[in-house]
Amino acid sequence: MALEAWFMDDSSEDQRLPHHRNPKEFVSLDYLSELGVLYWKLNPENYENDSELGKIREERGYDYMDLLDLCPEKVSNYEEKLRNFFTEHIHKDEEIRYCLAGSGYFDVRDKDDRWIRIWMQPGDLIVLPAGIYHRFTLDTSNYIKLMRLFVGEPVWTAYNRPQEEHPVRKQYTKGLTHKFGEAIKAH
Repeated sequence: MALEAWFMDDSSEDQRLPHHRNPKEFVSLDYLSELGVLYWKLNPENYENDSELGKIREERGYDYMDLLDLCPEKVSNYEEKLRNFFTEHIHKDEEIRYCLAGSGYFDVRDKDDRWIRIWMQPGDLIVLPAGIYHRFTLDTSNYIKLMRLFVGEPVWTAYNRPQEEHPVRKQYTKGLTHKFGEAIKAH
């Protein structure tokens, strides 16, 4: 099954719920790609020997890797960490996540500042571009096992919104303007 993504409603109900609009408005992989979000579907049961994962890591320079089990039983200060992950922020580098087990949501902002919810399930590998506003939460399963990939030594610094003047945010929005401007010219 391919990655599922949709525009979110404005409800303040439990963040772990799907938050579909009524009617549901799904988002295509092409639209995510226009925002700079990359996606691969891999075999999570063979991640240690997966040649496709190895190829992606080599081509993109992902030389750092660790695993994160995120659930109440395995993470100290679980509620606080989940609140931090769900605070809207950007990073100076790409955020690369590969779901090995469980499930959760990455929310990203589109060019019109609308939230798009990306449902990560086993086998989904996504790359969020540097400078995109995003956040993360678990779904109602309350468990996800993620592989975190990085180029070089990881820097986990999150810059909470607003960050419109941050150089990486400016670079990201400039790229979006160029991409969407080209798409408009093509039609």
